[in-house]
Amino acid sequence: MTTVQPGGGSMVRRILLGSQLRRLREGRAITREDAGYAIRASESKISRMELGRVSFKERDVADLLSLYGVNDGVEREALLGLVREANKSGWWHSFTDVLPNWFQTYIGLEEAAALIRTYEVQFIPGLLQCEEYARAIFGQSRPALAEEEVDRRVSLRMRRQSLLTENQGPKLWAVIDEAALRRPVGGPKVMRAQVQHLIDMSEHNNVVVQVMPFRFGAHAGESGAFSILRFPEQDLADVVYLEQLTSALYLDKRDDVDAYIQVMERLCVDSLTPGQTVDLLATILKDR
Repeated sequence: MTTVQPGGGSMVRRILLGSQLRRLREGRAITREDAGYAIRASESKISRMELGRVSFKERDVADLLSLYGVNDGVEREALLGLVREANKSGWWHSFTDVLPNWFQTYIGLEEAAALIRTYEVQFIPGLLQCEEYARAIFGQSRPALAEEEVDRRVSLRMRRQSLLTENQGPKLWAVIDEAALRRPVGGPKVMRAQVQHLIDMSEHNNVVVQVMPFRFGAHAGESGAFSILRFPEQDLADVVYLEQLTSALYLDKRDDVDAYIQVMERLCVDSLTPGQTVDLLATILKDR
C-alpha cells in the first residue's frame, strides 16, 4: 500500500483517501455492493467515496478498514487521520450563498493542483480576469442578480486568483481563443483593463498565456472550453473539468484524460507562442 501523504487541501485528502480505500477493496476482491452493505450504504455511495466526491464519516471508514483487513494500528490511524483532515472546510465554504455545489468541487481541486491547463473560447479564463471584466461578465450574463450578489461573486473570483501569486502556487497554462479578446465585454474601457491585466499576468513565472488566432482556422479545440488539473501527489490522476450551464463533468478515466491532453498539446503547438501572444495583446491594447 502506498504511504498516505498530506495533500494540498481537504479536496486532495478526500481523493487520496478514496483512492486508498479503492485499492484496499480491490486487493481483497470485495465488490462495491458488499462494501456498501458493510456500512449500511449503497454501491453508488462507495463509488462516490472512492472518487472523493462526498465527505467521509470516520465510523464508515473504520468499518471499511476492518472489512478490508487493515488491523495495524499505525496504518488505521493514518487513514482515520486523513478522514479528519479531509472533512475540514475550505475557505470557499464562506461563499456557499453564491457557489453551486458542483463548482465547490472544482475550487477544491484548483487549490490543490500543481498544474492547471485551460482552454477558453468565449471569455477570458476566470483565473486571469480583472475585477472590472469579472463584474461585467456577471452583470451581463445574469442581469437579474442583485448588486450585492454580483459583489460576492466578484470577490470569490478575485480570491481564487490569489493562489497564482502565493508561494508555491500552481502553474497556469492558458490557451485563449482570439474571439475572447475581440468580444467587447463591458465596453472598451473594461477590455483595455482586461488586456493589460493579461499582459501583466504573463510576466509571472508560473503563468503562460497563448492565443489561438483567427487566422489559424479550424483547430483541435472544436469541442469547446475545458480545463485539465494535475496534482503533486503521484496517487492522484489528472482530472478534466467541463463546465455546463447548471452542472459540470469531472473526467478522470485514463482514456478520457489522455484525449484532452492530446487536444491541449495540439492547441499549444498551433497557437501563438507566449512572446507572440504578448505582442498581439500589446497591438490590441494600442488599437483600443
